[in-house]
Amino acid sequence: MNKENNSLGFETLCIHGGHTEESNRSHLTPIYASSTYTFDSAEQAAAIFRGEEKGYIYGRWGNPTINEAEERIALLEAYGLKDKTGAQLQLKAILHASGMAAVTTMLLSNLKAGDKIITHHSLYGGTHEILEKILPNLGIDAIIVNFHDHSLVEETIKANKDIRLIYIETPANPTLQCVDIEALASIGKSHSLTVCVDNTFATPYLQQPFKYDVDFVMHSTTKFLNGHGTAIGGIVIGKDIEKMKGIVTKTHRLFGGNSNAFEAFLLTNGLRTFSLRMDRHCSNAEKVASFLENHPEVAKVNYLGLTSHPDHTTAMKQMKHAGAMLSFELKGGFDTGVKFINKLQVCISAVSLGTCDTLISHPASTTHVGVSREQRLKFGITDGLIRMSVGIETVEDIINDLNQALQS
Repeated sequence: MNKENNSLGFETLCIHGGHTEESNRSHLTPIYASSTYTFDSAEQAAAIFRGEEKGYIYGRWGNPTINEAEERIALLEAYGLKDKTGAQLQLKAILHASGMAAVTTMLLSNLKAGDKIITHHSLYGGTHEILEKILPNLGIDAIIVNFHDHSLVEETIKANKDIRLIYIETPANPTLQCVDIEALASIGKSHSLTVCVDNTFATPYLQQPFKYDVDFVMHSTTKFLNGHGTAIGGIVIGKDIEKMKGIVTKTHRLFGGNSNAFEAFLLTNGLRTFSLRMDRHCSNAEKVASFLENHPEVAKVNYLGLTSHPDHTTAMKQMKHAGAMLSFELKGGFDTGVKFINKLQVCISAVSLGTCDTLISHPASTTHVGVSREQRLKFGITDGLIRMSVGIETVEDIINDLNQALQS
Protein backbone atom coordinates (compact mmCIF):
# COMPACT_ATOMS: atom_id res chain seq x y z
CA MET A 1 0.00 0.00 0.00
CA ASN A 2 1.22 3.47 -0.85
CA LYS A 3 -1.08 5.42 1.46
CA GLU A 4 0.15 6.29 4.96
CA ASN A 5 -1.37 4.01 7.59
CA ASN A 6 -2.22 7.01 9.78
CA SER A 7 -4.76 8.32 7.25
CA LEU A 8 -6.65 5.05 6.81
CA GLY A 9 -9.98 4.08 8.38
CA PHE A 10 -10.24 1.51 11.17
CA GLU A 11 -11.72 -1.21 8.95
CA THR A 12 -9.01 -0.65 6.34
CA LEU A 13 -6.31 -0.92 9.00
CA CYS A 14 -7.78 -4.27 10.06
CA ILE A 15 -6.91 -5.54 6.57
CA HIS A 16 -3.86 -3.55 5.49
CA GLY A 17 -2.31 -2.13 8.67
CA GLY A 18 1.38 -2.94 9.11
CA HIS A 19 1.68 -4.67 5.74
CA THR A 20 4.77 -3.96 3.66
CA GLU A 21 5.56 -5.24 0.19
CA GLU A 22 7.16 -8.65 0.38
CA SER A 23 10.23 -9.31 -1.78
CA ASN A 24 8.53 -12.08 -3.76
CA ARG A 25 5.37 -9.97 -4.12
CA SER A 26 3.16 -12.32 -2.11
CA HIS A 27 -0.36 -10.95 -1.67
CA LEU A 28 -0.26 -11.77 2.06
CA THR A 29 2.84 -11.73 4.22
CA PRO A 30 3.86 -15.41 4.24
CA ILE A 31 4.70 -17.59 7.21
CA TYR A 32 8.43 -17.04 7.78
CA ALA A 33 9.30 -20.45 9.20
CA SER A 34 12.93 -19.67 9.87
CA SER A 35 14.76 -19.82 13.18
CA THR A 36 17.60 -17.54 12.06
CA TYR A 37 18.55 -15.04 9.35
CA THR A 38 21.63 -14.49 7.20
CA PHE A 39 23.91 -11.49 6.66
CA ASP A 40 25.67 -10.23 3.55
CA SER A 41 28.85 -9.58 5.48
CA ALA A 42 30.41 -9.51 8.93
CA GLU A 43 30.09 -5.73 8.85
CA GLN A 44 26.35 -5.91 8.15
CA ALA A 45 25.87 -8.43 10.97
CA ALA A 46 27.66 -6.11 13.38
CA ALA A 47 25.58 -3.13 12.24
CA ILE A 48 22.31 -5.02 12.73
CA PHE A 49 23.39 -6.24 16.18
CA ARG A 50 24.26 -2.65 17.14
CA GLY A 51 20.89 -1.41 15.87
CA GLU A 52 22.48 0.77 13.20
CA GLU A 53 20.79 -1.14 10.39
CA LYS A 54 17.38 -2.77 10.29
CA GLY A 55 17.31 -6.51 9.92
CA TYR A 56 16.38 -9.82 11.49
CA ILE A 57 18.78 -11.88 13.57
CA TYR A 58 17.05 -14.74 15.35
CA GLY A 59 13.46 -15.96 15.55
CA ARG A 60 13.08 -15.21 19.26
CA TRP A 61 14.11 -11.62 18.55
CA GLY A 62 11.85 -10.90 15.60
CA ASN A 63 10.13 -12.26 12.53
CA PRO A 64 8.44 -10.52 9.56
CA THR A 65 5.14 -12.36 10.03
CA ILE A 66 5.08 -11.50 13.73
CA ASN A 67 6.01 -7.88 13.11
CA GLU A 68 3.05 -7.32 10.80
CA ALA A 69 0.65 -8.49 13.51
CA GLU A 70 2.37 -6.24 16.06
CA GLU A 71 2.20 -3.17 13.88
CA ARG A 72 -1.42 -3.76 12.90
CA ILE A 73 -2.65 -4.05 16.48
CA ALA A 74 -0.60 -1.01 17.53
CA LEU A 75 -2.28 0.99 14.76
CA LEU A 76 -5.73 -0.16 15.88
CA GLU A 77 -5.09 0.84 19.51
CA ALA A 78 -3.78 4.24 18.38
CA TYR A 79 -6.50 4.86 15.81
CA GLY A 80 -7.64 8.49 15.85
CA LEU A 81 -5.60 9.34 18.97
CA LYS A 82 -3.10 12.19 19.31
CA ASP A 83 -0.05 12.55 21.52
CA LYS A 84 0.62 15.59 23.72
CA THR A 85 2.05 17.51 20.76
CA GLY A 86 -1.05 16.94 18.65
CA ALA A 87 0.64 14.42 16.36
CA GLN A 88 -0.71 10.94 15.67
CA LEU A 89 -0.04 8.74 18.69
CA GLN A 90 2.79 6.28 18.07
CA LEU A 91 2.75 2.94 19.85
CA LYS A 92 4.97 -0.13 19.87
CA ALA A 93 3.58 -3.64 20.32
CA ILE A 94 5.29 -6.94 21.16
CA LEU A 95 3.51 -10.18 20.31
CA HIS A 96 3.78 -13.04 22.81
CA ALA A 97 3.03 -16.73 22.96
CA SER A 98 0.00 -16.10 25.19
CA GLY A 99 -1.89 -13.39 27.01
CA MET A 100 -0.27 -14.45 30.28
CA ALA A 101 3.18 -14.16 28.68
CA ALA A 102 2.33 -10.59 27.68
CA VAL A 103 1.09 -9.76 31.19
CA THR A 104 4.24 -11.31 32.71
CA THR A 105 6.55 -9.29 30.45
CA MET A 106 4.73 -6.08 31.34
CA LEU A 107 4.87 -6.77 35.08
CA LEU A 108 8.48 -7.93 35.26
CA SER A 109 9.79 -5.10 33.08
CA ASN A 110 8.18 -2.50 35.34
CA LEU A 111 8.54 -3.95 38.84
CA LYS A 112 11.31 -5.08 41.19
CA ALA A 113 11.53 -6.61 44.65
CA GLY A 114 9.89 -4.33 47.21
CA ASP A 115 7.42 -2.81 44.73
CA LYS A 116 3.65 -3.16 45.04
CA ILE A 117 0.73 -3.26 42.62
CA ILE A 118 -2.69 -1.82 43.30
CA THR A 119 -5.52 -3.60 41.52
CA HIS A 120 -9.17 -4.53 41.88
CA HIS A 121 -11.47 -7.49 42.42
CA SER A 122 -12.69 -9.83 39.67
CA LEU A 123 -9.57 -10.21 37.55
CA TYR A 124 -9.01 -13.02 35.09
CA GLY A 125 -8.15 -16.14 37.11
CA GLY A 126 -4.64 -16.48 35.65
CA THR A 127 -3.84 -12.86 36.41
CA HIS A 128 -5.11 -13.22 39.96
CA GLU A 129 -2.97 -16.31 40.48
CA ILE A 130 0.23 -14.68 39.22
CA LEU A 131 -0.38 -11.74 41.58
CA GLU A 132 -1.11 -14.03 44.50
CA LYS A 133 1.17 -17.03 43.98
CA ILE A 134 4.13 -15.99 41.79
CA LEU A 135 5.00 -12.32 42.30
CA PRO A 136 5.14 -12.48 46.14
CA ASN A 137 8.02 -14.98 45.78
CA LEU A 138 9.85 -12.23 43.89
CA GLY A 139 9.16 -9.67 46.60
CA ILE A 140 6.31 -7.99 44.70
CA ASP A 141 2.94 -7.75 46.44
CA ALA A 142 -0.54 -6.80 45.24
CA ILE A 143 -3.06 -4.68 47.11
CA ILE A 144 -6.65 -5.35 46.05
CA VAL A 145 -9.21 -2.60 46.62
CA ASN A 146 -12.56 -1.48 45.26
CA PHE A 147 -11.72 0.52 42.13
CA HIS A 148 -15.19 2.06 42.14
CA ASP A 149 -14.18 3.93 45.29
CA HIS A 150 -11.73 6.48 43.92
CA SER A 151 -11.14 8.08 47.32
CA LEU A 152 -10.11 4.68 48.69
CA VAL A 153 -7.75 4.16 45.75
CA GLU A 154 -6.14 7.55 46.40
CA GLU A 155 -5.85 6.93 50.14
CA THR A 156 -4.35 3.47 49.60
CA ILE A 157 -1.71 4.85 47.24
CA LYS A 158 -0.82 7.62 49.70
CA ALA A 159 -0.52 5.08 52.52
CA ASN A 160 1.68 2.69 50.52
CA LYS A 161 4.66 4.50 49.07
CA ASP A 162 5.93 1.28 47.46
CA ILE A 163 3.02 1.10 44.99
CA ARG A 164 4.46 1.51 41.51
CA LEU A 165 1.74 0.24 39.19
CA ILE A 166 -2.04 0.33 38.74
CA TYR A 167 -3.41 -2.80 37.08
CA ILE A 168 -6.85 -2.44 35.47
CA GLU A 169 -8.94 -5.06 33.72
CA THR A 170 -12.12 -3.57 32.28
CA PRO A 171 -14.56 -5.03 31.53
CA ALA A 172 -13.43 -7.66 34.01
CA ASN A 173 -13.56 -11.41 33.61
CA PRO A 174 -16.11 -12.89 34.29
CA THR A 175 -18.42 -10.52 36.24
CA LEU A 176 -18.29 -7.74 33.60
CA GLN A 177 -17.34 -5.24 36.26
CA CYS A 178 -16.38 -1.99 34.55
CA VAL A 179 -14.17 0.65 36.15
CA ASP A 180 -13.45 4.22 35.09
CA ILE A 181 -10.16 4.20 33.17
CA GLU A 182 -9.96 8.00 32.94
CA ALA A 183 -10.44 8.55 36.68
CA LEU A 184 -8.04 5.78 37.73
CA ALA A 185 -5.39 6.83 35.20
CA SER A 186 -5.63 10.39 36.48
CA ILE A 187 -5.09 9.21 40.06
CA GLY A 188 -2.16 7.07 38.94
CA LYS A 189 -0.50 9.85 36.99
CA SER A 190 -0.87 12.28 39.91
CA HIS A 191 1.29 9.84 41.90
CA SER A 192 3.72 9.06 39.04
CA LEU A 193 2.52 5.46 38.78
CA THR A 194 2.60 3.20 35.73
CA VAL A 195 -0.95 2.51 34.53
CA CYS A 196 -1.81 -0.58 32.53
CA VAL A 197 -5.09 -1.96 31.16
CA ASP A 198 -6.10 -5.44 30.03
CA ASN A 199 -8.33 -4.58 27.05
CA THR A 200 -9.12 -8.16 25.98
CA PHE A 201 -12.88 -8.07 26.54
CA ALA A 202 -13.47 -4.69 24.91
CA THR A 203 -10.83 -4.76 22.11
CA PRO A 204 -9.63 -1.55 20.42
CA TYR A 205 -12.83 -1.57 18.34
CA LEU A 206 -14.89 -0.73 21.44
CA GLN A 207 -12.41 0.88 23.85
CA GLN A 208 -9.07 2.68 23.53
CA PRO A 209 -7.36 3.04 26.93
CA PHE A 210 -4.51 5.12 25.49
CA LYS A 211 -7.08 7.90 25.10
CA TYR A 212 -6.80 8.27 28.88
CA ASP A 213 -3.00 8.46 29.03
CA VAL A 214 -2.36 4.91 30.24
CA ASP A 215 1.13 3.47 29.72
CA PHE A 216 0.46 -0.11 28.63
CA VAL A 217 -2.39 -2.10 27.12
CA MET A 218 -2.46 -5.89 26.99
CA HIS A 219 -4.61 -8.38 25.09
CA SER A 220 -5.04 -12.06 24.86
CA THR A 221 -5.00 -12.08 21.05
CA THR A 222 -6.41 -15.60 21.27
CA LYS A 223 -9.82 -14.03 21.77
CA PHE A 224 -11.63 -11.46 19.59
CA LEU A 225 -8.54 -10.26 17.70
CA ASN A 226 -7.93 -13.72 16.23
CA GLY A 227 -11.62 -14.47 16.38
CA HIS A 228 -11.56 -18.04 15.12
CA GLY A 229 -10.08 -20.02 18.00
CA THR A 230 -7.12 -21.10 15.89
CA ALA A 231 -4.12 -19.70 17.77
CA ILE A 232 -2.93 -18.77 21.24
CA GLY A 233 -1.30 -15.38 21.63
CA GLY A 234 -0.92 -12.22 23.65
CA ILE A 235 0.35 -8.72 23.08
CA VAL A 236 1.62 -5.82 25.14
CA ILE A 237 1.45 -2.32 23.63
CA GLY A 238 3.24 0.70 25.07
CA LYS A 239 3.50 4.40 24.30
CA ASP A 240 7.02 4.92 25.67
CA ILE A 241 8.79 3.72 22.53
CA GLU A 242 12.27 3.77 24.05
CA LYS A 243 11.16 1.77 27.06
CA MET A 244 9.38 -0.71 24.78
CA LYS A 245 12.56 -1.09 22.72
CA GLY A 246 14.65 -1.32 25.87
CA ILE A 247 13.71 -3.14 29.07
CA VAL A 248 10.35 -4.44 27.80
CA THR A 249 11.90 -6.01 24.70
CA LYS A 250 14.83 -7.34 26.77
CA THR A 251 12.43 -8.94 29.29
CA HIS A 252 10.34 -10.44 26.50
CA ARG A 253 13.35 -11.95 24.73
CA LEU A 254 15.08 -13.32 27.81
CA PHE A 255 11.99 -14.92 29.30
CA GLY A 256 11.33 -16.52 25.91
CA GLY A 257 7.63 -15.74 25.67
CA ASN A 258 7.80 -15.00 21.95
CA SER A 259 5.09 -15.89 19.47
CA ASN A 260 5.73 -17.85 16.28
CA ALA A 261 5.16 -17.15 12.60
CA PHE A 262 2.31 -19.61 12.11
CA GLU A 263 0.17 -18.26 14.94
CA ALA A 264 1.00 -14.68 13.94
CA PHE A 265 -0.20 -15.48 10.41
CA LEU A 266 -3.48 -16.84 11.78
CA LEU A 267 -3.85 -13.70 13.90
CA THR A 268 -3.36 -11.28 11.01
CA ASN A 269 -5.76 -13.33 8.93
CA GLY A 270 -8.36 -13.14 11.69
CA LEU A 271 -7.91 -9.39 12.02
CA ARG A 272 -9.06 -8.94 8.43
CA THR A 273 -12.66 -9.59 9.52
CA PHE A 274 -12.33 -8.12 13.01
CA SER A 275 -14.63 -5.09 12.70
CA LEU A 276 -17.32 -7.05 10.85
CA ARG A 277 -17.31 -9.79 13.46
CA MET A 278 -17.49 -7.33 16.35
CA ASP A 279 -20.60 -5.67 14.93
CA ARG A 280 -22.44 -9.02 14.83
CA HIS A 281 -21.07 -10.13 18.21
CA CYS A 282 -22.37 -6.94 19.81
CA SER A 283 -25.76 -7.01 18.09
CA ASN A 284 -26.36 -10.62 19.13
CA ALA A 285 -25.22 -10.01 22.71
CA GLU A 286 -27.78 -7.22 23.18
CA LYS A 287 -30.62 -9.55 22.19
CA VAL A 288 -29.34 -12.46 24.27
CA ALA A 289 -28.96 -10.26 27.35
CA SER A 290 -32.49 -8.97 26.98
CA PHE A 291 -33.82 -12.54 26.72
CA LEU A 292 -31.91 -13.72 29.78
CA GLU A 293 -32.93 -10.74 31.90
CA ASN A 294 -36.56 -11.77 31.50
CA HIS A 295 -36.10 -15.51 32.02
CA PRO A 296 -37.57 -16.91 35.28
CA GLU A 297 -34.63 -19.30 35.89
CA VAL A 298 -32.07 -16.48 35.77
CA ALA A 299 -31.42 -14.56 38.98
CA LYS A 300 -29.17 -11.87 37.52
CA VAL A 301 -27.61 -10.82 34.20
CA ASN A 302 -24.26 -9.05 34.04
CA TYR A 303 -24.24 -7.17 30.74
CA LEU A 304 -22.97 -3.63 30.47
CA GLY A 305 -25.58 -2.74 27.85
CA LEU A 306 -28.40 -3.22 30.36
CA THR A 307 -29.34 -0.20 32.44
CA SER A 308 -29.69 -2.62 35.36
CA HIS A 309 -25.91 -3.13 35.40
CA PRO A 310 -24.35 -0.86 38.05
CA ASP A 311 -21.49 0.06 35.72
CA HIS A 312 -23.66 0.81 32.68
CA THR A 313 -22.97 4.57 32.77
CA THR A 314 -19.20 4.10 33.10
CA ALA A 315 -19.17 1.60 30.24
CA MET A 316 -21.10 3.89 27.92
CA LYS A 317 -18.69 6.71 28.75
CA GLN A 318 -15.58 4.83 27.62
CA MET A 319 -16.86 2.11 25.28
CA LYS A 320 -18.39 2.36 21.81
CA HIS A 321 -20.72 -0.54 22.65
CA ALA A 322 -21.27 -2.84 25.63
CA GLY A 323 -19.56 -5.68 23.77
CA ALA A 324 -20.10 -9.40 23.27
CA MET A 325 -19.42 -10.72 26.76
CA LEU A 326 -21.99 -11.34 29.45
CA SER A 327 -22.50 -13.53 32.48
CA PHE A 328 -25.60 -14.59 34.36
CA GLU A 329 -26.47 -16.30 37.61
CA LEU A 330 -28.74 -19.32 37.70
CA LYS A 331 -31.13 -19.56 40.63
CA GLY A 332 -30.22 -23.18 41.37
CA GLY A 333 -26.52 -22.64 42.07
CA PHE A 334 -23.64 -25.00 41.24
CA ASP A 335 -25.61 -28.14 40.31
CA THR A 336 -28.00 -26.19 38.10
CA GLY A 337 -25.02 -24.63 36.35
CA VAL A 338 -23.58 -28.06 35.58
CA LYS A 339 -26.93 -29.32 34.26
CA PHE A 340 -27.33 -26.23 32.10
CA ILE A 341 -23.89 -26.70 30.50
CA ASN A 342 -24.63 -30.36 29.76
CA LYS A 343 -27.91 -29.56 27.97
CA LEU A 344 -26.46 -27.11 25.44
CA GLN A 345 -26.79 -28.15 21.79
CA VAL A 346 -25.77 -25.14 19.66
CA CYS A 347 -23.67 -23.14 22.10
CA ILE A 348 -20.29 -24.67 22.89
CA SER A 349 -19.01 -25.58 26.33
CA ALA A 350 -15.49 -24.15 26.34
CA VAL A 351 -13.40 -21.85 28.51
CA SER A 352 -12.14 -19.38 25.94
CA LEU A 353 -14.02 -16.49 24.32
CA GLY A 354 -14.15 -14.22 21.31
CA THR A 355 -14.61 -16.91 18.64
CA CYS A 356 -17.24 -16.91 15.90
CA ASP A 357 -19.24 -19.54 17.78
CA THR A 358 -20.93 -18.91 21.11
CA LEU A 359 -18.83 -20.21 24.01
CA ILE A 360 -20.21 -20.81 27.48
CA SER A 361 -18.36 -21.75 30.67
CA HIS A 362 -18.94 -22.25 34.38
CA PRO A 363 -16.15 -20.24 36.11
CA ALA A 364 -16.54 -21.88 39.52
CA SER A 365 -15.50 -25.25 38.09
CA THR A 366 -13.12 -24.04 35.34
CA THR A 367 -11.35 -20.68 35.00
CA HIS A 368 -11.47 -19.84 38.71
CA VAL A 369 -10.94 -23.31 40.15
CA GLY A 370 -7.54 -22.10 41.44
CA VAL A 371 -9.20 -19.30 43.42
CA SER A 372 -10.60 -20.11 46.86
CA ARG A 373 -14.39 -20.13 47.15
CA GLU A 374 -14.23 -17.35 49.74
CA GLN A 375 -12.26 -15.09 47.41
CA ARG A 376 -14.34 -16.12 44.41
CA LEU A 377 -17.58 -15.11 46.14
CA LYS A 378 -15.98 -11.84 47.25
CA PHE A 379 -15.25 -11.11 43.60
CA GLY A 380 -18.87 -11.82 42.61
CA ILE A 381 -18.14 -15.20 41.03
CA THR A 382 -20.95 -17.27 42.50
CA ASP A 383 -21.49 -21.04 42.27
CA GLY A 384 -24.18 -20.63 39.63
CA LEU A 385 -22.47 -17.97 37.52
CA ILE A 386 -22.32 -18.72 33.79
CA ARG A 387 -19.98 -16.79 31.49
CA MET A 388 -21.01 -16.36 27.88
CA SER A 389 -19.11 -15.16 24.83
CA VAL A 390 -21.88 -14.46 22.34
CA GLY A 391 -20.98 -15.60 18.83
CA ILE A 392 -22.08 -14.54 15.36
CA GLU A 393 -24.56 -17.36 14.68
CA THR A 394 -28.21 -16.62 13.86
CA VAL A 395 -29.28 -15.03 17.14
CA GLU A 396 -32.59 -16.91 17.29
CA ASP A 397 -30.65 -20.18 17.33
CA ILE A 398 -28.58 -18.99 20.27
CA ILE A 399 -31.63 -17.90 22.22
CA ASN A 400 -33.57 -21.08 21.48
CA ASP A 401 -30.65 -23.18 22.69
CA LEU A 402 -30.39 -21.20 25.92
CA ASN A 403 -34.12 -21.48 26.46
CA GLN A 404 -34.19 -25.28 26.16
CA ALA A 405 -31.11 -25.66 28.39
CA LEU A 406 -32.75 -23.49 31.07
CA GLN A 407 -35.84 -25.66 31.27
CA SER A 408 -35.89 -27.57 34.57
